Amino acid sequence: MWDPTTYLRYGDERSRPFHDLVARIPAERPRTVVDLGCGPGQLTATLAERWPESRVLGLDSSPEMIDRAAALHAPVDFTVADLRDWRPTGDEDVVVSNAALQWVPGHQELLRRWAAELPAGAWLAMQVPGNFAAPSHRALREVADLPTWRAEVAPLLRADPVDDPADYAALLTAAGCAVDAWETTYVHLLPARPAAEHPVLTWMEGTALRPVRAALDAAGWSAFRAELGVRLTAAYPVRQGQVYFPFRRVFVVARTGDRAQENL
Repeated sequence: MWDPTTYLRYGDERSRPFHDLVARIPAERPRTVVDLGCGPGQLTATLAERWPESRVLGLDSSPEMIDRAAALHAPVDFTVADLRDWRPTGDEDVVVSNAALQWVPGHQELLRRWAAELPAGAWLAMQVPGNFAAPSHRALREVADLPTWRAEVAPLLRADPVDDPADYAALLTAAGCAVDAWETTYVHLLPARPAAEHPVLTWMEGTALRPVRAALDAAGWSAFRAELGVRLTAAYPVRQGQVYFPFRRVFVVARTGDRAQENL
């Protein structure tokens, strides 16, 4: 179960990659704009502000997220749906997926299918976290591999579920797209308040720790968090009252059909 309130604790930091991604989409008057994995919807609402004449759709598999999104009363059609089941209908000129595809094993095949099924000239834009080799995730895997939690938690964690920008670029170029792919490492400055939990731990509760929380009872979850918190404190020391938290992200913006049209 997703908790929108927990996810939005660092809303400003989490929203910046979305805005950087969408800024690279030069579409002027798309007929339909789709946000796949829209979460609590506040970023999807900005798509309706940018393209006020377009129909904007937001899909997410979490009913809790869609309930929060619907409460915004934005000019967006929010629907509970699994992005793996979504198929273009023919008028989607912009498709965005922000920090969602890392949860989908084999999402590369979805990208190939969307590129093939979207109309020529449509924009397909995605962003995924690329920080699975960071100290935060190394610490998470180390704790999960301790005997206490190995059976329950370790199988839930994948070492690196996303590709590098060059791999995504090659995939979508082979699918006939013109591709812009890049990566950015953001250094988030997270306030460290006295007697509060480590900020990287509270950050991870909104995303990476969600399947761990679902697998453990209250006592197990409390013990797991405590052990992880010790390791995160060592990996990310407090300096000048804040924690410096580097976070790598992978971006791709592709235009469908462009390369095929160039070869005509």
